[in-house]
Amino acid sequence: MSSLFEILLSEAQATFAEKYDRPAKWITAAPGRVNLIGEHTDYNEGFVFPMAIERNTLIAAAPAVEADGLAPGTARFFSLETGESVDVKIAGEILPEEKPAWWSYVQGVIAGCVGREEPMNVEPFVAVIHTNVPIGGGLSSSASLETATATLMESMSGITLDKVEKAFLCQKAEHEFARMPCGIMDQFISSLGTRNHLMLLDCRSREYQLIPFTASDLSIMIINSKVKHALVGGEYAARRASCFSAAEKLGVKFLRDVTPEMLEENRDKLTEREYRRARHGVTEDVRTLAAVQAIRDGDYERMGEMMYASHASLRDDYEVSCAEIDLIVRIAQEIGKAGGVYGCRITGGGFGGCAVALVETEKIDAVMERILAEYKQKTGILAGIFVSRPEEGAHVVL
Repeated sequence: MSSLFEILLSEAQATFAEKYDRPAKWITAAPGRVNLIGEHTDYNEGFVFPMAIERNTLIAAAPAVEADGLAPGTARFFSLETGESVDVKIAGEILPEEKPAWWSYVQGVIAGCVGREEPMNVEPFVAVIHTNVPIGGGLSSSASLETATATLMESMSGITLDKVEKAFLCQKAEHEFARMPCGIMDQFISSLGTRNHLMLLDCRSREYQLIPFTASDLSIMIINSKVKHALVGGEYAARRASCFSAAEKLGVKFLRDVTPEMLEENRDKLTEREYRRARHGVTEDVRTLAAVQAIRDGDYERMGEMMYASHASLRDDYEVSCAEIDLIVRIAQEIGKAGGVYGCRITGGGFGGCAVALVETEKIDAVMERILAEYKQKTGILAGIFVSRPEEGAHVVL
């Protein structure tokens, strides 16, 4: 157990005891994720290459008592991050609220759990949510909250979900209750992540391969730009729509079925925007498979080349980057292999958030120092940086 996790756990337990005057009976955890490569390919039934990170969402809970004042068929969640307490339904008809909020993710998962063919019914309870996954940073704090909630429902109901079923249940919650048309990657890696392994996920077949990542001389660095420029939901939906319309004009259901050669031969069937969106989706699958092979071969330079090419495609063809993230990637490129950086790219939905870099372990401190200094000098923003090994997926702590 890492010291960061121990701090998170201690704070969650202390807050629970303070708010509810008793210890938690159940505690579950689920990680955020970083995607090394394979961005905006999951909803095109392509390939993604994520890892669970050493940043988690914890939920501590206990059965409600009379003093809690809960109505029948409800549960109370307190978020340490927002300072809000919210009562949600755990029985009867559970419908999405008109305007999604952070608790929509929780409510959607509970609705999915109690609405199963084998309902995961639970008695009223109180809970505390605490996370160190950067919120809005493109590291999937939402999926970590969803899978932590589903794992809590497992603990309380005594019914264990298949991990793949859990991922789909959480994705459905995000679609219907948070109204975010996400792919399956985030929930999949948060549910099925394995320590010291990366995951190659085929978003069509849902088959996955765990790729060992135990090299001590190589580290994954995540750089949080601390900026967010757009409502990603609307922009995200627009890019999905472009991909689907391009696929339809190319005579296939998903871009997964389009080769680079096929795309070029049929370019005149597409608008310029559709062509560029499709070019990203098609070439990103090629890069992702090449990157996986590079990791298997220990060819860090090749992996880095794929990361830089992915960023350029996301910046120019998919148009989901921003000036701040582009600056971080340029600084990484200027540091270069001689300074310990093999590759760097935007990660997550885009429009801000985080970049991910492949860095020589022994040069981490120097790389961090330079990125922080140059980024602060040119933007006035103090970036957040941390290094992570591949973490375990959602699990029961208590």
